[in-house]
Amino acid sequence: MEISTLATYHCLAFVWYFFVAYSITHIKTEERPSEVFLYGGQWKYLTVLNLVLQAVFYGVSFLADVLRLIKKLRCAKCVISSRDLLFSVLAFPVSTFVCISFWTLYTYNRELVYPKSLDGVIPLWLNHAMHTAVLPFALLELLALPHRYPAKKKGLILLGFVAFLYISWVLWIHSVTGEWVYPLFALFSPPGLAAFFAGSLAIIVSFYNFGEFLNRMIWGQSKFS
Repeated sequence: MEISTLATYHCLAFVWYFFVAYSITHIKTEERPSEVFLYGGQWKYLTVLNLVLQAVFYGVSFLADVLRLIKKLRCAKCVISSRDLLFSVLAFPVSTFVCISFWTLYTYNRELVYPKSLDGVIPLWLNHAMHTAVLPFALLELLALPHRYPAKKKGLILLGFVAFLYISWVLWIHSVTGEWVYPLFALFSPPGLAAFFAGSLAIIVSFYNFGEFLNRMIWGQSKFS
């Protein structure tokens, strides 16, 4: 794909994610159901954090494209490294995890992750923007250009560290409020919850490996030599 076309795509994707993140974070207080959006606000939900992550990623990608267009190659190289690290370690695995885990649990019992009371607050299009469109965007990014993945150990350590931070945030919220971010967590005993978190981490690691595999299959080794 031509750099100018990439720049246009990344700019539009950035604007889209910024708009979606703005929309969900500016729901009027009086419209919010009493059981959600309390301590931590929207920032306790992985879905909302993922929207911010995607906006940052596409903003960095657009900056890299602009620097390449104006021939600032030394600066572009550094930004491209940041772009690839963001995509490989976080943007692809997290967006894939959000989409697949949400719709799996929603199909099983939506009250565990997305109570019916939210239907009157969050429009259908916004629900799909947060939980569905994130996966096609990630796959399109894979097809649009090659991304250099870090060494496996480095990538998994970074991903595990971010997962640890989010789990710590979830546990902190529960310690302060006595309520779980997602009703699903209340179903588990402490050992069961630890096993659930470990299983979720294993799944997101598998998505990391899957993204690396697809990137290699589509673009081949020569693109990274």
